[in-house]
Amino acid sequence: MGFLKQTTPDIDFPTWSQGTRAEKIRPMARHWAEVGFGTPVALHLFYVGKILAFILIGWTIVITTPGIDGFLDVTAWYNEPIVFQKVVLYTTLFEVVGFGCGFGPLNNRFFPPFGSILYWLRPGTIRQPPWPRIPLTAGDARTPVDVLLYGALIVVVLIALFSPGSGAVPELDTTVGVLPAWQIWTILGLLAAIGLRDKTVFLAARGEVYGALTVTFLFGGVDMIIGAQLLFLCIWLGAATSKLNKHFPFVIATMMSNNPIWRSPKIKRKFFEDFPEDLRPGRRSRWIAHFSTAVEGLVPIVLFFSHGGWVGGIAAAIMLVFHFGILSSIPMGVPLEWNVFMMFGILAIFVGHPGIGLTDLESPCPLLLFAVSATTVVVGNLMPRKVSFLPGMRYYAGNWDTGLWCIKPSASAKIEAGIVAIASMPAAQLERFYGSPEAAQIPLYMGYAFRSSNSHGRALFTLAHRAMSGTPEEQYVLTDGERICSTAMGWNFGDGHLSNEQLIESLQRRCRFEPGEVRIVLLDAQPIHRQTQEYRLIDPAIGVFEKGYVRVADLVTRQPWDDEVPTTVTWRADGGRTDPA
Repeated sequence: MGFLKQTTPDIDFPTWSQGTRAEKIRPMARHWAEVGFGTPVALHLFYVGKILAFILIGWTIVITTPGIDGFLDVTAWYNEPIVFQKVVLYTTLFEVVGFGCGFGPLNNRFFPPFGSILYWLRPGTIRQPPWPRIPLTAGDARTPVDVLLYGALIVVVLIALFSPGSGAVPELDTTVGVLPAWQIWTILGLLAAIGLRDKTVFLAARGEVYGALTVTFLFGGVDMIIGAQLLFLCIWLGAATSKLNKHFPFVIATMMSNNPIWRSPKIKRKFFEDFPEDLRPGRRSRWIAHFSTAVEGLVPIVLFFSHGGWVGGIAAAIMLVFHFGILSSIPMGVPLEWNVFMMFGILAIFVGHPGIGLTDLESPCPLLLFAVSATTVVVGNLMPRKVSFLPGMRYYAGNWDTGLWCIKPSASAKIEAGIVAIASMPAAQLERFYGSPEAAQIPLYMGYAFRSSNSHGRALFTLAHRAMSGTPEEQYVLTDGERICSTAMGWNFGDGHLSNEQLIESLQRRCRFEPGEVRIVLLDAQPIHRQTQEYRLIDPAIGVFEKGYVRVADLVTRQPWDDEVPTTVTWRADGGRTDPA
């Protein structure tokens, strides 16, 4: 990796550019395996600086609270309930304005490096109500009411961040107290109203984490601490459960080869079966995947029930190392501040209150909240199309809804002209950043290599052939569905849940694509009880024209450049064959 310049594959560009898509992906996948994306060191340092700025600003906000004294005297106040409340709300604000997950070049955001607040304070942008039949939520255009609700959420959170505590709470051994209840109710009410009108904002605010934790602030006393502990437990167990699949070793191999700490290509090659010919996850990747899943699924149980002591201390230390390991890899999608928050929560909620446990419950509210969160996780694993991987807590499991949009230049121009957007189309951003369409081809195909290095990528590129069937493929530019979300709605975070029929219909109403101008592959995540992934092929002008499924076993045994995965067609609009193809 260069300090200022990206490390690119050593290829003969004229010869490489004449190859098929699979032939072009092959050298990119090999480059990824021993170098990663080739991100300049300076860019990684930029993200490190961003993490430090996040910590420093949050630290400063906490210190402004009356009764929280001593900037460096952390042990005197780190476990104060109001400190935890403010850190939760501060991180919510950081995420919902667009500075957290999905920020910057490592998420293919160049101009500007974030969206969120630039979109959601602007009428006319696209919104996606999760249940449009609920009164006062129908429609897909952001109105002044939506802008007002979003702006009010930011203002009320800021008010809470600089508010004093309510006074002594003896059962929590604090003289500072907690935030006023009216602020918590107002924040939750605004977040709920916004979420019913636009699920994108709710997901960006990480409502399944910070919104749920804000609910615990209403419980009062020790129930607030127990509720927070239970939610942390749910997050860890949900994430661990979702990794009980054949996809997760691919995530480990891809993430470790892009890790800025492991600089040696020789070390990175060891994460694959037999570099350069066999780029399936190697023994090392599989071992790390299984070991980290065991840690995430078992250690939190010990942490929750140990109530401190040396056993609890060891469990807390292991989970701190666990999250620091994710943080230090600077993963794609950059869920960096979330991992910092989880590390702080371990200290503030578990280490700081070791004597509080289920036997201290004063009401059933924490258990009810845990049940709601756990039920969402269960439903998300059984029916992943119905629940985003965020509330489903399927974090970094390698098993998400994904999508691939095949777009002709005429359709790209219609999108640019037809929607209210801040950022241009992804291909245009790459051309602007790298200087020419030719130079942009390298990072574009490195993106394809990243996608195909994950197991679902093999299916996406296979299904792209079926989607474009009957039309010369060189007429299309292939773009991740989540990148379309980034342009159209202002936010994306590795999840194809937002790139769905609802967004397709919104774009079709605005852009009036002709038949064949856009062809889309939507691939569902694997339900936990099945070994298949369902897909739909869609033309926005005519609707779904094919449905079927792929077998997970066929994905995990193939190479990143293999785009000939067997598919089973279950329905075609033309009444065609329904046997394996």
